[in-house]
Amino acid sequence: MDFFSSIAKFFQDGGLFIYPIALVLAIGVAITVERWRFLNSEKSRNLKAFDDFLPLLRTDDHDKMTLFTRDNDAPVSRMIGCGLDMMKVTKQRADVEQAMSEGMMEAVPRLEQRTGYLAVLANVATLLGLLGTIIGLIAAFTAVANADPAEKSKLLSLSISVAMNTTAFGLIAAIPLLISHALLTNKTNAIIGSIEMAGVKFLNVMTLNRAIQAGLPKDK
Repeated sequence: MDFFSSIAKFFQDGGLFIYPIALVLAIGVAITVERWRFLNSEKSRNLKAFDDFLPLLRTDDHDKMTLFTRDNDAPVSRMIGCGLDMMKVTKQRADVEQAMSEGMMEAVPRLEQRTGYLAVLANVATLLGLLGTIIGLIAAFTAVANADPAEKSKLLSLSISVAMNTTAFGLIAAIPLLISHALLTNKTNAIIGSIEMAGVKFLNVMTLNRAIQAGLPKDK
């Protein structure tokens, strides 16, 4: 009970700027939860899609592989699908890689979406805290200007303590938002790296199959 009373008193003493900082923190938490769940889902979808695709890749059946990529909407499937479509036009590896890169460009924005807002929200929370403190200090000095000289020191120290609450709360909001931004960025980069690795594996196997069909020794 004392804990909730302390929080209530903190909000009451902090002034009006406490509430926009709390709103910024709530928005940041909502973005973090949504992005974390989305990235976990995309990671699982990509792993499952590529695991299901591997048996088809070993058979070198282009028609079945194309059907699979059209039925599966995971980013890795769309990327491989772009490569398969290009292989119907040209056999040059560089052209296929370019087509797959275009497929990656479609997937990456969805993975990175809204994550950058967390860093912005962290900065906004910090700046709101500083602004609230400055306005609180201005109000404090104005209030004690006409106060009894014997009470000025006490009133000023109390007012400054209250004004600093907004800076403290701004930092309390900013720190977890920055940590969340770093974690989500690393998770996104890991997913992008796994998709790129799957694309390289696909190209290597297709190149090997083409060499075998051309009659070259398998160890070459």
